[in-house]
Amino acid sequence: MAAVATCGTGAGSTGSMVAAGSKNNVTSFQRRGPRASGSDSSYSRLVSIAGTRPSVRNGQLLVSTGLPALDQLLGGGLAVGTVLLIEEDKYNIYSSLLFKYFLAEGIINGHTLLVASAKEDPADILQAGPVSSSRFGHYYDASKKMPQELIEASKWHGFFFPEKSSSTLNIEPCSLTHGYIKLLQFIQNIIYEEGFDGSNPQVKKQKNILRIGIQNLGSPLWGDDICCMENGNSHSLTKFLYVLRGLLRTSLSACMITMPTHLIQNKAIISRVTNLSDTVVGLESFIGSERETNPLYKDYHGLIHIRQIPRLNNLIYDVSDVKDLAFKLKRKLFTIERLHLPPDLSDTVSRSSKQDLAEPSKLLGPGCGVMAGGKKHLDF
Repeated sequence: MAAVATCGTGAGSTGSMVAAGSKNNVTSFQRRGPRASGSDSSYSRLVSIAGTRPSVRNGQLLVSTGLPALDQLLGGGLAVGTVLLIEEDKYNIYSSLLFKYFLAEGIINGHTLLVASAKEDPADILQAGPVSSSRFGHYYDASKKMPQELIEASKWHGFFFPEKSSSTLNIEPCSLTHGYIKLLQFIQNIIYEEGFDGSNPQVKKQKNILRIGIQNLGSPLWGDDICCMENGNSHSLTKFLYVLRGLLRTSLSACMITMPTHLIQNKAIISRVTNLSDTVVGLESFIGSERETNPLYKDYHGLIHIRQIPRLNNLIYDVSDVKDLAFKLKRKLFTIERLHLPPDLSDTVSRSSKQDLAEPSKLLGPGCGVMAGGKKHLDF
């Protein structure tokens, strides 16, 4: 803000200031031209990043998860600088599909990708084909693969744990597994070297988003033992998530992690992992369960649980009020819908039904096995 340099007192100096301001048609509360234009230009560059939009709740910059239905459930999308944890289904079929949607959305919008896995080669993970698009979020054909020329034209970095050499990180080696140390170093280098942290502003080129995808985190393939032992060492995983969130908070990046939480026997570890994640979504597949052959669930392939939605800059998080959600994989499309069951079998009407059934019993006499007050159900 422009400051007035004169320090004179009295009516004369005040009048001269007013006259000068009127003559130049400039008030003391007006910003200087170059400074205002610089601020506006940086703001416009921030909000004009392809594949992003500001949140209607708090103005936070959002990116799409690759699934418009999931974006809507999360409040419009995934906030930049946050972690989305996907609790894998039992056979890791549908969670890997959401993982590919997240990466494919980045390719379509020209975002930079960082794909990390200890199971599959990152080049083999980048698969999915768009069939139509909208202003924010796309729809993908699950029966097709991403065209190879589109992948080659995109900018992405792959981290395949078996092929990576050792590296150094300013963390005690005993606090993290070897795989986590190398992965954090890799992520840190990409963020700092390519200017996603803001320390090296991309003045001459358009700002971009870094999409980080980490597959099967916490599995034994990463050298972690939390899935093998009931009292496994959780410090390595929790410290990894703590450091990762610190890197994300100060950068233009968003991260999706898939984790086999169904293999973790210690519930305390799951609670810690949840607290260190911003958004948590669980997938419960019907494969191998009684619901797979139950005719009531014939139209669905599993349940989706929105366990946690971030409330940024606060110490607590939001819990979604939508509980009855199911997903199904059609021939080409993964969809999320409300779970519709017969009214007499749904949990939402069970309480009211008991009260409603008690009312007609008041009209019956004591000869039908009911007390005179009529406050109990029929006793047969």
